[in-house]
Amino acid sequence: MTLSAEPVQPVAAPPRLLSTTYAVTTIGMFSLCALVAFEATAVTTVMPTVADQLDGLRLYALSFSAPLASGVVGMVAAGAWSDRRGPAAPLAAALGLFALGLLVCGGAPSMEVLVLGRVLQGLGGGALTVGLYVVVGLVFPAALQPAVFASFAAAWVLPSLFGPALAAFVADAVGWRWVFLGAVALGVASGCLVAPSLRRLPPRTSGERAPRSRLAWAGVGAVAVLALDLLGSRRGVAMALAVPAMVVVVLALRHLLPAGSLLARRGLPSVIGTRGLMSAAFFCAEAYIVYVLQERWGLTPGTAGLALSAVGVTWAASSHVQSRLGDRVSNTAAMRWGTGLLLIGTAGLGLVVWAHVHPVLAMASYVVAGAGMGFGYPRTGVAMLAASSDSDRGFNSSALSVADSLGAAVALSGAGIAFTVASRTDVLPFLPVFALATVVAALAAVTSSRTAPR
Repeated sequence: MTLSAEPVQPVAAPPRLLSTTYAVTTIGMFSLCALVAFEATAVTTVMPTVADQLDGLRLYALSFSAPLASGVVGMVAAGAWSDRRGPAAPLAAALGLFALGLLVCGGAPSMEVLVLGRVLQGLGGGALTVGLYVVVGLVFPAALQPAVFASFAAAWVLPSLFGPALAAFVADAVGWRWVFLGAVALGVASGCLVAPSLRRLPPRTSGERAPRSRLAWAGVGAVAVLALDLLGSRRGVAMALAVPAMVVVVLALRHLLPAGSLLARRGLPSVIGTRGLMSAAFFCAEAYIVYVLQERWGLTPGTAGLALSAVGVTWAASSHVQSRLGDRVSNTAAMRWGTGLLLIGTAGLGLVVWAHVHPVLAMASYVVAGAGMGFGYPRTGVAMLAASSDSDRGFNSSALSVADSLGAAVALSGAGIAFTVASRTDVLPFLPVFALATVVAALAAVTSSRTAPR
């Protein structure tokens, strides 16, 4: 009597980002993120030259804050549109607006026109971010989503390292206008790579129309953020008006985020809150790290800028580590570790500045904060998608991006106010800035512990 052996079933290989199924989409999305990253670093490099040649130094700050504000409107609009019709049309419109903004900036005869182009860029860039999040949720399985978000972080590394030098070379060789115009071709090519995956998505029946009041509140919040930024640096009554502007921002957030996000309600609201607080703490510190290294220790701009390069690499490496760990580390645990490292980094940076010890320790503290962002920040996107359905994926994606953008904007405005007030006293003005970043990081650590699904 013989026993027939059961046929051995082959073990399916785990999915990979660069497998034939996902490679083209992965490269296209990576290219889109790299485009946004290069545009951000390149524009920062050439904007002093642009403002000088267009006689628009008075609008210099507005050229940066305008796209940040208009991006909120683009995020909310793209989220509602994606929930109703899917991400294909919003992504196409986002790329069109972003490219149009680049063309307007590249051909701007005056600083006013350039600011208009930056507004269009902000609308397109905000919508683009939300569209990409929705595509991640629809195209990639849950097991690959941490790696997708890690690739988004990696897409910022090369532009951070080489973007400023390349932009300076282009501006010197053929003129600053080609820093804007040259990026249009990259945007078109990246869009063509993502398009095949969008065409394979099943047709979407019309979903529930989002309330128009949500878009109106996005506009109100954007204006309030600009007002907060402009009024916070003034004196007397004008500075006091920053308080009602802050109240308006909070009211807008109540209508743009899931219920309970501002109160750290357990589950998705705390995920959204953690994302906003992490951005607020980190970018509050980032805005002043080069400044404090120059003023406190007398480093050259080039030497101080090494901190930015180091944190870009560290963020990407830490993000890669969390993607490799996958399900072995839960989303909540990753966010708790990330916010913990962020808190250690910001607190350490404040202590080093206060004690006036070696500047390498200040850079090291900042790098620790960047490692925390790389480990916890991508998991906020993964946790958001896990808590979303086809009916609300767009809204939740826009809420995550809005919390990210407005969290950073409000923290930067608060840091500016703290720095201005401290500058009029005997207090070292950098101390209240890093103290604010530390307090916000501590709040992020608290909310991260409440991110597990209810």
